[in-house]
Amino acid sequence: MPLIMIFYYAICVFIGAMLIWNFIREKKSLNDMLLYLLVLIPLVLRLLRVK
Repeated sequence: MPLIMIFYYAICVFIGAMLIWNFIREKKSLNDMLLYLLVLIPLVLRLLRVK
């Protein structure tokens, strides 16, 4: 696997982890929780290599 692909997946994992962390910490707004999940879906699909 090329080095660029490794960095790409590492960035996806990092951003996904930060979104999950913010989702867990969010207690007040259901709308914000939904937005975190909507942003997380494409990152998870990229990590699973689903097109």
